[in-house]
Amino acid sequence: MQGVFTGFATIAVVIGVGALLAQLRILDLTAQRILSQVSFFVGSPALMVITLGRADVEDVLSANLVATTVAVLVPVVIYVVLARFVWHRRLGDATIGSLCAAYVNAGNLGIPVASYVLGDASYVAPTLLFQMLVLQPVALALLDADGATGAPPFLRLISRPFTNPLTVGSLLGVLLSVTGWTLPEFVGNPLELLGNLAVPAMLIAYGIALRLGPGLGAGGSVAELATTSLLKLVVQPAVAYAVAHFALGVDGQALLAIVVCSALPTAQNIFVHATRYDRATVLARDTILITTMGSVPVILVVAALLG
Repeated sequence: MQGVFTGFATIAVVIGVGALLAQLRILDLTAQRILSQVSFFVGSPALMVITLGRADVEDVLSANLVATTVAVLVPVVIYVVLARFVWHRRLGDATIGSLCAAYVNAGNLGIPVASYVLGDASYVAPTLLFQMLVLQPVALALLDADGATGAPPFLRLISRPFTNPLTVGSLLGVLLSVTGWTLPEFVGNPLELLGNLAVPAMLIAYGIALRLGPGLGAGGSVAELATTSLLKLVVQPAVAYAVAHFALGVDGQALLAIVVCSALPTAQNIFVHATRYDRATVLARDTILITTMGSVPVILVVAALLG
């Protein structure tokens, strides 16, 4: 269990640094936006190239992928129905809310949890690849479409994901993995250095927003925040367990890996997307905070029951 606490403690400390810098008035909301932009356009794409370039894409063709996909779709559908008919959210806000309810922190938290709790970092690869190559491009296309004036041409709409820096970085990483190519040092070393910038930048930006932004739940629906948090922490891992165990017959360590990965909190880069597109930023920030704190006991219970 040490890996779980270590991963969460690391995230908390870096977020705390951002909040402290805001408290001391060293950084402000302008700096928060700049850090988010740097992470979105520079750090995160570089991280995608390096991370996916080293992953085994064959792992995505597994029962893990099937369970992960269904566990994502169920909370997304539930949230979209509520967002459309109860809260009447616009497309961009509903897209961010859907990501809050189902997009797990498979990178900077999932990797250490998979390594220390599950004993193998590759367990998180199917979730990581599915989110980067399917869920994230679709969401970014919707966010781009929501920000456009008028209805964009079809070809322009379907090409948008491939002009997004995060999607391009993900596709380049998969290309490296499939072909077995290795980047030359004069390219790979700078990319790795820039990729190392992504997570600290987004976490510090998040800490600034926590300190200087609206209070918890301000500017949004408490019911909506409770819904995204419950969908993420309870519904998603429960669906993953049901599909993997009862439908696919997965058991043992493989089942534990699927459920633990689904129980990870909402990823911090959802806040980066929300800030970048100026959609549902408070909901993203608050859901990340609640699920990050709440996922610790959830993962501990899952590990105790299935480990």
